[in-house]
Order: sequence, then structure tokens, then C-alpha cells
Amino acid sequence: MDLSMSSTDIIETEARHTSGVYAKQPLAFVRGEGATLWDAGGQAYLDCSSGHGVANLGHAHPKVAAAIAAQAARLVTLFETFPNDQRAALMSRLTALTPGLERVFFCNSGTETVEAAVKFARLSTGRSGIIAAMRGFHGRTLGALSATWNKKYREPFEPLVPGFSHVPYNQVEALEKAVTEETAALILEPVQGEGGVYPAEAGYLEAAQAICAQRGALLIMDEVQTGFGRTGKMFGYQHSGITPDLLCCAKSLAGGLPMGAVLLGPKVQNLVPGAHGSTFGGNPLACAAALAALEVMTTEDLPGQAAEKGAYLLAKLKAIASPHIREVRGLGLMIGIELKQKAAPYLKALQERQIIALNAGMTVIRLLPPLVITYPQLDTAAAALAAVLTGDAAEEN
Repeated sequence: MDLSMSSTDIIETEARHTSGVYAKQPLAFVRGEGATLWDAGGQAYLDCSSGHGVANLGHAHPKVAAAIAAQAARLVTLFETFPNDQRAALMSRLTALTPGLERVFFCNSGTETVEAAVKFARLSTGRSGIIAAMRGFHGRTLGALSATWNKKYREPFEPLVPGFSHVPYNQVEALEKAVTEETAALILEPVQGEGGVYPAEAGYLEAAQAICAQRGALLIMDEVQTGFGRTGKMFGYQHSGITPDLLCCAKSLAGGLPMGAVLLGPKVQNLVPGAHGSTFGGNPLACAAALAALEVMTTEDLPGQAAEKGAYLLAKLKAIASPHIREVRGLGLMIGIELKQKAAPYLKALQERQIIALNAGMTVIRLLPPLVITYPQLDTAAAALAAVLTGDAAEEN
């Protein structure tokens, strides 16, 4: 295999063999460090996407890389039927970060955590109803997709799993009407990411928890994107002081390796051997990476850094005087810039300035930079956004 391919060779090869389910960008990245990515030609780019929120620690963190290398030479895979030192240590570490959630189910991705949480809620309650929020995104497998709101993801695959319904986000009255004695669980994001970067309003999650408790339903918090420091707390629900019954987390958990985890509270019951499983879930390699990642998150106080850097960046973005901006909102280093027109031309203009950002729907520029991003790098990103949003760069594209 030729590992010194040019950008053109890489792009053309992927175009020839790709499944077609990804909208490919005209950039081929081959290396990363911190908040920087380099393409095959050596051009540096500032990554404000973190691989859709995976690289909270940045790219190629040396402590995570060292842990992966050491564990790969020791033991890579082991089904969870057999206990393992790395898995046991990670279970202990995760539950210490989430008081009230004492048990863990490991899997490989965010959508798998949602699938597991839905199954566990139905097993625990004997009910089938699952309520999710409009604008919410929970994954692409059929169960998680049934909880996802956007019709562009849902309609090609209908009929989906029965028993799912949706209510407006941040509306307590809607929860009061929707959650009944037939509801197994309510699933919410503390900040809706894909849906446009909408944080939960004050009191909303507290009300959701109380309503679920009154009706005998379980509260699932989907923290696949918001977890592990992204919002300025280790988990987004901790801004409200609640404790969910099930917590879904993935993305940045293992420092870049695929890993997911569902943390379980005392109301989650009836989980007997064989009720669910995962061949690769909790494998020693991913567990070792996750232990190293969590050590970095805590010793370097990445949640605290996200809170401070997020406030800094948010202030700079709110100061941009642009007729194209409708609103700037966010929590920690999870920021959305809602525009009055489509975001795609502005994202292209940012790429031409060597800034990688995301969309969140048609009109929102979403920023999810690594939590280790430096203040000079934040200034670079803010300056590029100001230039693009106040000039005519996007219009020319």
C-alpha cells in the first residue's frame, strides 16, 4: 500500500470506491496534533469540528497514543464475559464522575448507546413509549433514528420502530401532556447539537426529571456530543444538578477510538445475562485509551478550560457586526452561529481560510473545537469568521 499518496490521489481513490453516503470534501487530511490538521500537501488547518465532537483532547494526544501502544502489545480484545483490569478500572473511574450512576454498559458508538438505553428502559418499566424532542438527534440505527427528529434522516427508512413520539424542546407544558403511565422513557440532549445548538433553558431538565419520576418513566440524557467537558462541566446535565436514570456517552470518551457507554441508575432493572450485548464493547484497548483520556481531562481541567474558552469565543462572536447573523448561542465550547441564509457557502469560505467548521441544519455554523485549543487559535478562528461574515467571501462562492 502506498502511504505517500498525494491529496489528488487520495481524493480520487475515495471517490472511486466510496459507498456514496458521505458528501466528500476536497481535502485529504493525513496528520493531526492538538487543534491542527495537515493535508497531504503539508497545509495546516485549524480544526473547529473535532471530528464531529470526538477530539476533545485534540488530535494524537501523546498520553492517549502511549496508552494505546502499550495496551496493543498486551491485550487488544476480550469479550465482557471475562473481567479485565482495564475495563474494571474504567468502570470505577466513570462511575466516580457520575454520582448516582453506579453501573456501566460498554459498546462502540453513540447510536449504540441510545439503542441500549431504549432497550433497558423498556425492560425496566415494562412499557413501550419513548418520547424525544423535536430538533433532537440521537443516531442513525433504526431505534435511535426513531428518536431522531429530522425527516431527512427518517423518511427514507420508514416505517421505523413504533412507540416513539416527539415534543417541542424547552417546553415543560408539552412534557406534562406527553409523559404518561405508558411512557418508558424520555430522552433529551442537554444541548441540542445537530438540531442547531440549543441549550436547555433554566429549569427545563429539572422539570423533565420531576415529571418522569411522577409518571414512573425513566429519564435518558443523550450526552454523546455534550459529554466529557464539552459544555464546561464533565457532563451537560451537571449544569442543572439533576441525575438522569440513564446516561449515554461516546464520541470523545476514548480519545479518538470508537467507544460508547451507558451509565445506569438504580431504577434501571431486569437486566439479566443475554438481555443485550456487544462483541467489541469494553475491549481492553478502548478502555486503556479511555482511562488515559479521562486522566488528561481531569488533571488538565478540560471542562474548566471549555467554560473559560467558550465564554471568550462566544463574546468575540457576539461582537461581530454582521447583517447575516440572526443569533449566536452555545454553552462551553459548543457554539452555534445561526444565519439568515444557508451556512454552506460560509463553511466553504472558512475552508479557504484554513478553518474547518460544521453545520447544524441548513442555517447554523457549528463550532466544536478541541478543548485544548489555544487562545491565539481561538483568535484566529474568530477573525476568520468575522471576515467571512462581514465580507463578501461567501457570496462569491
